[in-house]
Amino acid sequence: MVNSKLKEIRTFCESNSNPDIIKKYSRYFKDGYNGYGIEQKIFENQRDKWIEQWKDEMTLEKYLDLGDKLMQTGKYEEMSFAIAFLKSERQNYTTHTFNRIGNWFDYGISNWATTDVLCMLVLSSFLIDNIISFEKLKEWTKSDSEWKRRTVPVTLVELNKKDLKPEIALNLIAPLMLDNSKYVQKGIGTLLRGLWKSNPFIIEEFLLKWKNQCGRIIIQYATEKMDKDYRKKFRRIK
Repeated sequence: MVNSKLKEIRTFCESNSNPDIIKKYSRYFKDGYNGYGIEQKIFENQRDKWIEQWKDEMTLEKYLDLGDKLMQTGKYEEMSFAIAFLKSERQNYTTHTFNRIGNWFDYGISNWATTDVLCMLVLSSFLIDNIISFEKLKEWTKSDSEWKRRTVPVTLVELNKKDLKPEIALNLIAPLMLDNSKYVQKGIGTLLRGLWKSNPFIIEEFLLKWKNQCGRIIIQYATEKMDKDYRKKFRRIK
């Protein structure tokens, strides 16, 4: 069953490939865009069609098996389908599901866009629905994959829309504050910028603690909404 679904998905992707969209998307992926270039509305319509058609035959476990195969090619749209299928099974998530998803970073996920969509549509739900603890997510800060490490701050960005406590967020990202990946740093900076809006004192104290050690991208993103002169206090002391 999984192989037949895989074949159907790839046939659809190949027949709806658009060179103009590939060229357009390539501008947003500095390391190269690996995808078919499918128009967004066409993708969404087919996504919804399959989820409805397959609801009686596909289970969460089967979608995970399918996702394993879709992730292996690194094709953007194939990975996006895998994420969308999992989103439709939110009510059945378990810790096992979370661990299975984690494996995708070992052989498939290799760009910021797929990482961020996964955080927004799927990974955040594990915390919102209390399927995993924050400490479980923190384990990913030790990953060799920069994309898996990036999920920690980016997932918290989504949680911040639901009044995330700053103390919880800062505890999770502390192990990443010296991370060399610019993508991890951007994720941390974006999270801190969002937290600063409602918790300025706590976040500024945290930034002052790390400003002479952490990557400058973190400070750049975190202080982006501050007054230009006020930002100067977060400059690194040479």
